[in-house]
Amino acid sequence: MKKLPYWLKIFIGILVCNAVGLLASSVTLPAIETWYAGLNKPPFNPPNWLFGPVWTTLYTLMGVSAAAIWQEGFEKSHVKNALSIFGIQLMLNGIWSFLFFGFQSPLFAFVEILLLMAAIIFTFIRFKEIKPWAGWLLLPYLAWVTFASILTLSIYILN
Repeated sequence: MKKLPYWLKIFIGILVCNAVGLLASSVTLPAIETWYAGLNKPPFNPPNWLFGPVWTTLYTLMGVSAAAIWQEGFEKSHVKNALSIFGIQLMLNGIWSFLFFGFQSPLFAFVEILLLMAAIIFTFIRFKEIKPWAGWLLLPYLAWVTFASILTLSIYILN
């Protein structure tokens, strides 16, 4: 079987990650002006317009990172393992929006985001073992999700 060129793996990685964001936005966007607008939020809550550009950037970095690992050879067990963990964290990433915005449950979303953070850390470790720079590309994502977890907990407490 012919291997895919690296540029195509990067394109697919970015596309898949941003598709998760697009799916999550199907429950997020309708709730922004309704349910979310009525919540009490902490003073450090970012403006709504910031979330789209931040997530697009993070999903793009995630896609590039995953493609770099994929390039090492999907037939290798450690690559499959790393990409499986990546897939789990990506799924958890999408689920958060459904819990927070779709089910309007900051508490369940907070519990779930803790699992997401653990999955991101495991992904970072595995990626770093295979290709260090691919792991480091995930640090802005981990930082943002850490901030989002504090924000989620704060919204739960305030409401």
